[in-house]
Amino acid sequence: MTAQEERDPHAWRVFQATGVPPKGKAPSLPKPPAWRRFAGGPALPEPPADEPAELRRLGRVDITPHLDESAVDTVNAALLLRRPLLVTGPPGVGKSTLAYLIARELGLGRVLSWNIVSRTSLRDGLYAYDAIGRAQAIAAWRAESRAAGPDDSPRPPASPESSPEHTGDPADARHRPPTLGDFITLGPLGTALLPYDRPRVLLVDELDKSDIDLPNDLLHALENGSYEIAELARDAADTASVHTDDLGGRADILRGRVECRQFPIVVITSNGEREFPAAFRRRCLPLEMRMPGKEQLLAIVRSHLEADEEQAEPLVDQFLQRVQGGGTHSLDQLLNAVQLTTMGGFQADGNGRKLVESLLRDLAKGR
Repeated sequence: MTAQEERDPHAWRVFQATGVPPKGKAPSLPKPPAWRRFAGGPALPEPPADEPAELRRLGRVDITPHLDESAVDTVNAALLLRRPLLVTGPPGVGKSTLAYLIARELGLGRVLSWNIVSRTSLRDGLYAYDAIGRAQAIAAWRAESRAAGPDDSPRPPASPESSPEHTGDPADARHRPPTLGDFITLGPLGTALLPYDRPRVLLVDELDKSDIDLPNDLLHALENGSYEIAELARDAADTASVHTDDLGGRADILRGRVECRQFPIVVITSNGEREFPAAFRRRCLPLEMRMPGKEQLLAIVRSHLEADEEQAEPLVDQFLQRVQGGGTHSLDQLLNAVQLTTMGGFQADGNGRKLVESLLRDLAKGR
């Protein structure tokens, strides 16, 4: 153990759970272990941050940690080992917010969010291919080519698959047949596995709502950091430019195969509605999130609202008493109650008290 580690037992951490964005150059992660190194390429530029989404989720910056010491250690272990986090806990405790906290503090750009429902398949997360749209575009291009007059004679190739790359000439762009990549859009998981120099943050939200097969289907992508786009693998062209999950984003895919350069930071949330297979769980680091303590709740209130702390503290105490008394409560209940009661003119007695009681009700009772 080094002298610095003896003085600071947390020196190994790269994430402090404050959500304070980096000043200047973003912090770099230590090298991954040998069994989690990947060789995808060519490298893609770093994506921009989504500041409005971060502000909605996290509010303004506060230096108070949003997690307890044990949870911070677990997140750091997942970052260093390049393993997904499987985050469990009651609804509304801030599980999905953790992904935004990591992205803002480490300067990793926009969070890629994959919301899971019972019909979600692995293919939905990887990519979508619009075969009908492509067929319609090819038919329209062929009709336009046949109808072109002698003064506007096109120079089409024999087939769309043999189309040359666009030269930049507007006339060429007008006569160029639709390319296969124009009809492929990578999903959140597919985009996260692109070869970025720094890892993307992927939020897989409420995986426990999925079909029973999805966790097992995820194993290959989570273990190997790669996948194949079958339509591009069969195409004659070596390289195709496809759409990504980022607004206006494009990426070049070589021979239909995608492999990450840095394994993404994957935050998988679950409300505990089902158990996951052992093969899936062994690839993840478990993190059970509980309701934050008083200091952390006050920090969350400060970050989201411009409320006077003396006014907010009684509501925080009342909220914690209800949480400790059992039942189901959500952080946004507290924020709603503080926002309402600290507004000018609100009377917190009589009907006002009943309204606050309604806002802080036990969600497990149904009404």
